[in-house]
Amino acid sequence: MNEPVLRDVEITNPDLLQLIERLDAYLYDLYPPVEVFVVDLDDPGLSGIHFVVAYVDGKPAGCGAIKEIDETSTELKRFYVDPAYRNRGIAGRILRYLEEKARARRYAAIRLETGDPQVEAVAFYKKNGYAAIEPFGEYIACPSSVCFEKRL
Repeated sequence: MNEPVLRDVEITNPDLLQLIERLDAYLYDLYPPVEVFVVDLDDPGLSGIHFVVAYVDGKPAGCGAIKEIDETSTELKRFYVDPAYRNRGIAGRILRYLEEKARARRYAAIRLETGDPQVEAVAFYKKNGYAAIEPFGEYIACPSSVCFEKRL
């Protein structure tokens, strides 16, 4: 396997849309529909989200995004690596890339939401320096939400 190539993409990128579709299907298998926080592709606010896709040998392997919460913090969104490409360091590469983008935009922190059923995700974020925080924003009322933050 060659090293992943990370590309900044627009929300209309077909590879990104395919990965988001797989992510949503995975989440709907784990959670009740009211606990799945999907991206509304028609939302004009999406212009403020920075998306990246990781490619391995020209094939889309994973994706992620950062979206501004306020002037000092951003949220990690739509973070996913296709199961065929997991345990190869791709998630770490995407995460570090998005953290650097956040630093360049002068954010002081990155926050994120995952859930109890995603044990691997919880371990991954802890391993990468994220600390548990109280649920924030739309996740406050969600019983399965587990939220994290990393100071940059």
